[in-house]
Amino acid sequence: MRIGELAARAGTTTRTLRYYESRGLLPVRRAGNGYRSYEEDDLRLLEQIRTLQDFGFDLEETRPFVECLRSGHPEGDSCPASLAVYRRKLTELDALIGELNAVRAQVGAQLVRAEAALEGGPEPRCELTG
Repeated sequence: MRIGELAARAGTTTRTLRYYESRGLLPVRRAGNGYRSYEEDDLRLLEQIRTLQDFGFDLEETRPFVECLRSGHPEGDSCPASLAVYRRKLTELDALIGELNAVRAQVGAQLVRAEAALEGGPEPRCELTG
């Protein structure tokens, strides 16, 4: 298939496909007429990249999964390098969850403090309503 068809089927743009080619994530093949030529396997590569990016992986983090697919594995996450990326991403996500839980605890404490300050005190005056 040609670049426009692949882009349409993958739900992306031809510009994105050319960028992936420049990064070595999508193979560059030319037909006899000089047009780019793609196969069904290339669509699978794009689906893998898109899924990982939807999960928060950056483009470079998708490379081991793409290489795993290219080496013949039906799923791009069954190679050691892919598993290593999963482990790093989980560690990163755990750290972010920890940070969010700490912020949530701080906001919760501020809410409790603010609500306690209101009890028994004068009704707060809203500056917008006068």
